[in-house]
Amino acid sequence: MDLVGLLPIVAMFAVMWFFIIRPAQKRQKTTAQMQNNLKRGDQIITVGGLHGKIDAVDDQTIFVVVADGTRLQFERVAVGRVVSEAK
Repeated sequence: MDLVGLLPIVAMFAVMWFFIIRPAQKRQKTTAQMQNNLKRGDQIITVGGLHGKIDAVDDQTIFVVVADGTRLQFERVAVGRVVSEAK
């Protein structure tokens, strides 16, 4: 097999890298950074859609207070996004 035969395969890998793999890695890095920077008072939404306010933060878990005052414990990775940060 010569070099010209490998060119389409190399080009396909390069396109996949720039359009699929690289953006996914950036999103993963941004999400991990957000989850590591969680602090008490942040308004969050979990990946399951639960809205709440962070009451306490441990190494691996967070405690979230929901609307009726119930306190729930979640893994940090369960946080989908921060709606508003603590002031």
